[in-house]
Amino acid sequence: MSKAVLLSWLGRTDLRAAAGDPEAGVGPLAQGVQAGDYDEILLLSDFPSEQSEPYIKWLSSRTAARIQLRPVTLSSPIDFGEIYQRAVEALATIDRRKAHLTYHLSPGTPAMAAVWILLAKTTHPARLIQSSPQAGVQEADVPFDIAAEFIPKLLQQSDQRLATLAQGLPDESAEFAAIIHRSPAMQRVIALARRVAIRSIPVLIEGESGTGKELMARAIHQASPRAARSFIAVNCGAIPPELVESEFFGHRRGSFTGAASDRKGHFERADGGTLFLDEIGELPKAIQVKLLRTLQEGEVTPVGSSQARKVDVRVVAATNRTLISEVAEGNFREDLFYRLAVAIIKLPPLRERAGDRSLLIDALLRQVNAAGAELGIQHKKICVSARNLLLQHPWPGNIRELLNTLQRAAVWSDDETISREAISDAILLSPRSLPGEHDLLNRSLDSGVELEALMAQVARHYIERALTHTRNNKTQAARLLGFGNYQTFTNWMNRYGAGHPEK
Repeated sequence: MSKAVLLSWLGRTDLRAAAGDPEAGVGPLAQGVQAGDYDEILLLSDFPSEQSEPYIKWLSSRTAARIQLRPVTLSSPIDFGEIYQRAVEALATIDRRKAHLTYHLSPGTPAMAAVWILLAKTTHPARLIQSSPQAGVQEADVPFDIAAEFIPKLLQQSDQRLATLAQGLPDESAEFAAIIHRSPAMQRVIALARRVAIRSIPVLIEGESGTGKELMARAIHQASPRAARSFIAVNCGAIPPELVESEFFGHRRGSFTGAASDRKGHFERADGGTLFLDEIGELPKAIQVKLLRTLQEGEVTPVGSSQARKVDVRVVAATNRTLISEVAEGNFREDLFYRLAVAIIKLPPLRERAGDRSLLIDALLRQVNAAGAELGIQHKKICVSARNLLLQHPWPGNIRELLNTLQRAAVWSDDETISREAISDAILLSPRSLPGEHDLLNRSLDSGVELEALMAQVARHYIERALTHTRNNKTQAARLLGFGNYQTFTNWMNRYGAGHPEK
């Protein structure tokens, strides 16, 4: 009689689930196990035993299936050749004549999922499943087969071919799971970032202030072969001009006043890892020249030394400017721009991330509550009308502004529930809060437009202006805005949370 066997990698989200992280839920692996009727579960893990073995105990309490842990060693969790070899070795321990095989695609890296697909469609046929908190457990339909003789060539060209197999699969990795999203705009950005992460090439991240450029840089680092090495973040605009060279390249004792000892610079500290240069456009031109040489030669010369040192550093730069425009205006070196901009990732502003705002409101409010819990502050929730105000605001300061607004509203709310009035008071209006006519009529449709939110934004703006102009006389304000009576005007105030709406 055939036995049902589930094979899967152990993923980071699974470990977080076993550790009690509420955002991880039960994790994709346990979700798949509980949805099926399996006799045996074979888990491959490249995590240390002190992480994987407690997970096995946790999972055993949720299934009657026999669980076998198979520890493996990978030089990289995205090395297709190694992953393929380890998976084949695991399959060799199973009597396929007596087993009905299922491969779980969701736990682990996209490279691991791609290898399961490759095996299922060639030498080791199996059913494929995938899972997510939103869609549950589903059978993965991969409508093609691959001739087995093509496997060696596929593995040799894995960067192009196998990565393509993983496109469209849920990204289980904790690195990108930290970037909260469901909008098509961010899905495209993260798909690009995943491709970029596995290649050791410079990356330029462009985006308005508050869009999460450092979070994206950290995700790229964690999803790269350099993940086990240092990630050094530097705000280029915060370094005094006279110290920039020392900060980047280090210095020797006595090389200048105050240099009491030898000190490594950011490049040496990041050796083997990733150096994140935030606000790269703020760098003085003199340092831009030396930065270019370091990137070209792969070496640094500390201040006060004549001896160059080799460094292996991946640079991820970020800016809230359009850097190519800075080049055209003579503010940034063209040769350095092209050295940095091998891969360019453009983060969309929050106002263009249709569908992400509600997710972010919930996640950021959890963050606010977690910080307050440490101080014994009452847990806060948000009422529907207050949430609507947040959804309607354009957020020129993006995610950072949304977080700050929630923090202010939580501080100012005496009750457990954050009211519409508290949110209205917490939102800081700026000249950028209302788009001009050009912005209103020429918004890109590539990532969708939240038309209802945009119209609500305009309505709130003019209701507030009319009330100010008439010193809060509703009848006169209604007349200014073309309403037949003040009752209709009051309904609009309530609908959009403008002025002082009636509760």
